[in-house]
Amino acid sequence: MKSFVVLSTLIALTCAAPQFQQYPQQQYQNQQIPIISQTQDINPDGSYQYSYETGNGIAAQEQGYLKNAGVKDAEAQVAQGSFAYTSPEGIPISVSYIADENGFRAEGAHLPTPPPIPEAIARALQYIQSQPQQPQQAFLG
Repeated sequence: MKSFVVLSTLIALTCAAPQFQQYPQQQYQNQQIPIISQTQDINPDGSYQYSYETGNGIAAQEQGYLKNAGVKDAEAQVAQGSFAYTSPEGIPISVSYIADENGFRAEGAHLPTPPPIPEAIARALQYIQSQPQQPQQAFLG
């Protein structure tokens, strides 16, 4: 019984011990990071732009405006920009994006992309698109 208690205690202590860290600690941990540059402009028409760069290599910029201002059901806020930083693994990350009435779209070499559409499916979609629209009949049943 005593050995079971001792073994259980050792297992509990082992599980509670600090775990191995996969990535090295960041160089700037617990330090103030200087802002190297920063700009921001907000205009009376609602358009804006900002940018900044920090001492640890983070940079971001964005511009935006209201598209079709005053047109009901056609107004859309448009924003486009980019940001860049270095990942904990030391890989440079850079993302460009746009957000508008069509949604948010981002591009970056590290972002996953969908596989290409198989040729047979692409042909089937082209065939469907080439067919004339048939009026749909209501099903009464």
